[in-house]
Amino acid sequence: MAKSTALLPSLEWVRVFEAAARLGSFTAAAEELGLTQAAVSQRIRHLEERLGVALFERRARGVALSVQGEAWLPHVQQAIERLTQSADSLFAAPRSRLGLMASASLLELWVIPRLAALRARLPGRQLVLATMHRWPDYAQAEADLEIRFGDGDWPGREAHRLFGEVLTPMAAPALLASDGEWRSLPRIAVAGPRLGWREWERCLGEAPGPAPALRLDTFVQALRAAEAGAGVLLGSLPLCQAALDGGRLCRLSSAELPMAEGYWLTRPAEGAADREFARVREVLRGGAG
Repeated sequence: MAKSTALLPSLEWVRVFEAAARLGSFTAAAEELGLTQAAVSQRIRHLEERLGVALFERRARGVALSVQGEAWLPHVQQAIERLTQSADSLFAAPRSRLGLMASASLLELWVIPRLAALRARLPGRQLVLATMHRWPDYAQAEADLEIRFGDGDWPGREAHRLFGEVLTPMAAPALLASDGEWRSLPRIAVAGPRLGWREWERCLGEAPGPAPALRLDTFVQALRAAEAGAGVLLGSLPLCQAALDGGRLCRLSSAELPMAEGYWLTRPAEGAADREFARVREVLRGGAG
């Protein structure tokens, strides 16, 4: 059964009530709303008659909210705010969108720290970030721009290198305090396209170490686990730089394992405007080695 709207007052009356209650004056409300003081008084009177309560106490020096008026005001203000927000969301002129897709780890560790700079370089654009859950998602991706990991060769796409991938062991300082020899500590592995511990050992000619005690689905998960002291991570120097600078992780070796692949900003051959593409590329290259 539909709810009764018998007490539902005119929105215009409610708007006048909110202004008069907020400003504490019928005269000030009239000035704000472009009405006469008499028109404000009339609308308030109609509202009170509809609700059957006095919302204001009339005094010689002006008006003050009644107990009922004070109780109702926050509900009115919340309702007006919700109406305003929904109208803006549904009916305001849409901003031109620019979609950027990348892995969850890259979005969190590289793109989001540069969001303020990106927005400053893209005035009037709504930046829409989307997560690429698996590298094979390349075939289904539909964003204007994508950050891809690989060799830069994707048919039908223009690609510009942002930065390379360089790996080295790192761990939380507290974990090292418990054991000075990091090679005996638990290791963390990450699913995905990066080289792992076996490649590290072969490249440096080290004896095989223990199998990883923990394997995680994304690099950012592995990074957070390492920061929490869960083990030693073969970490990406570009993506872990903030953790290293902040003292949450420390390097365990001066040796580095560079990968042939890197991170590329890509677009369809006939994609985003050249000027915008160049601006995004410039911002996302910031801080890269």
